[in-house]
Amino acid sequence: MAALKSFYQYAATRDPTQLPVVQRVLAIPFKRHDRLVLGFLERAEMEAVLAATDQATWSGRRDHVLLASMYNTGARVSEIINASPADISDGAAGTLQLRGKGGKERRVPIWKSTARLLSRWVSDNPGPADRPLFPNRDGQRMTRSGVAFRLRLAVDKASATCPSLRGRRISLHTVRHTTAMHLLQAGVDITVIALWLGHESPTTTHGYVEADIAMKKRALAKTVEPNHRRRRFVPSDRLLAFLDGL
Repeated sequence: MAALKSFYQYAATRDPTQLPVVQRVLAIPFKRHDRLVLGFLERAEMEAVLAATDQATWSGRRDHVLLASMYNTGARVSEIINASPADISDGAAGTLQLRGKGGKERRVPIWKSTARLLSRWVSDNPGPADRPLFPNRDGQRMTRSGVAFRLRLAVDKASATCPSLRGRRISLHTVRHTTAMHLLQAGVDITVIALWLGHESPTTTHGYVEADIAMKKRALAKTVEPNHRRRRFVPSDRLLAFLDGL
């Protein structure tokens, strides 16, 4: 349905005589479907996944820097596997340039710890500036399935020390959701999070607000329970004397 609507929007610009048909097609509603609550990792869980990568092996070190960069930037897997060393800015304020959907580019700030990891990784794996930042064993860019497999290995290993990870379905997009949720919980404005993640509209980012149970609990704490009696205010003698003297 999305493809058909996109095609008819294009057709309307090519043949205005077909506008009545185009309008009828665009008026067709999308099928209703259940919206799942976004899944994300708590900070301790994300730290456990990062710590589970094997630092004694080349692939383990790559996985650690890869997952740390994804968590820091909230990058889509397509953006992170297409990154090159030339996209890293290690000036006073380190950034990583990402190329998202539709060829759109954005620069995302990175922590000093992430900048150090990236700098060490690049220096340990020299080559052309436009080479893959996170290559596979053959020196080629990693695939989506390859990154997903490496994440699954880290999660399985982390489950031994972090029981809350056991039996959970954690995808590459879960890491992206985790970045957004942690920014939201830190008090970052939702419009800034939308820019950070490369969302076209902040409305896409509102899903994270719906999933943040801590934010909902804070809102609930500000309301009064039903049938809850408010305590009647009893002024002190000092306050009454002050008011009488006015």
